[in-house]
Amino acid sequence: MWLGSRVFDLEEGDFMILRRATFTGAASLACAALVLSAAQPASASADASPVKVGDVQQAMEALVKTGHVVGAIGAVYVDGKQIGKGSAGSRLLNGKGGAIPWNARYRIGSQTKTMTATAVLQLVKEGKLSLNDKLSEVLPEVAEKDLVERADEITVHNLIQLTSGIPDYIGPDTSDPTRNYRPTDLLAASRKNSRPVEVGTFNYSNTDYILLGMIIEKLSGRSLAAELNRRLFAPLGMRHTFLPTKAGEGIKGPHGHGYAPDETGTMRDVDKQLNATAMLGAGGVISTAREMSVFQRAFRQGRLLPASLSKVITDPPPGQSAPPAGGPCAGRPEFAAGGGGSAPGFTAATITSSDGRVQFAVSLTLAMDDAERSTVPSRITNALKSLFCPAT
Repeated sequence: MWLGSRVFDLEEGDFMILRRATFTGAASLACAALVLSAAQPASASADASPVKVGDVQQAMEALVKTGHVVGAIGAVYVDGKQIGKGSAGSRLLNGKGGAIPWNARYRIGSQTKTMTATAVLQLVKEGKLSLNDKLSEVLPEVAEKDLVERADEITVHNLIQLTSGIPDYIGPDTSDPTRNYRPTDLLAASRKNSRPVEVGTFNYSNTDYILLGMIIEKLSGRSLAAELNRRLFAPLGMRHTFLPTKAGEGIKGPHGHGYAPDETGTMRDVDKQLNATAMLGAGGVISTAREMSVFQRAFRQGRLLPASLSKVITDPPPGQSAPPAGGPCAGRPEFAAGGGGSAPGFTAATITSSDGRVQFAVSLTLAMDDAERSTVPSRITNALKSLFCPAT
């Protein structure tokens, strides 16, 4: 999803880290986003020249050494083949729990949004929905119950491009780790907040993607989890990827645990505090490095959507300029596309070349507050450079 900065020159704003660092706020923040810039999806490049890649294990070890990174796992894929992998640090804080399996599941955060948008645009392709359909027409209940202000002005296109002006829902009303939130609960929480911008103006809001998930469920007659599996995960062979549907449902299998400070400043394990029902189509999916590479490759090479529709995701919204093309260093892959997600306790990213040939998928589990977490993008940028830029 486009947000307007080159992937190899990440700044804090590219991650769109929402500021809720405390232990009590951790559950409500799990869908906070990192979204990198994106070029238009491309078919596989006719130039299948070899891609030189550095030592992934060494890159993961370097990430852990930057400080307050509990564990790091990552892998690089070229033309669908793994050519490097690594795992450093530990599953739990202070070196406990053993190593994280390099192929462990992890939360992908707001990388989920590209999946949700893709499913919506497949419905558009099938003629079941139009980009110009008004929210009040597709989901009349949100207007009738006053869950969304100005629902008769907001289009499906606005929701996908984050130009609805609908306030975010993240906050105290959606931070209970044990409660099974319904989408309407999240909308009700959003409705208590003031509109930040006018309809048609870009403003990052997770609420837009809660609404898109509701549209998918209504038009498909299936749960969002089932529909994402039917349309994306099963066809692409993503057998380890899923959208949790219950508050207590977390990551399956051995995995890294992230930490955030409580009100006393003590680091607490937030793994069980991240409530899937407060994330849904905005940031709830759990996956692996390989399967995120599979998804991004399929998306970038036009196997999930025609170019005319994938541009709705990758083109800049009104009033935003497209980033310049380029790469982390001359003569190497052009990383003009990718995505990620971040919240207290974790950051994950899948950085993809513009032609879809190359992916670098990485998951970091953290033990830091929000102020320090804002430094994580530059750390991932350095890892990217270590893998794809020749030593000087």
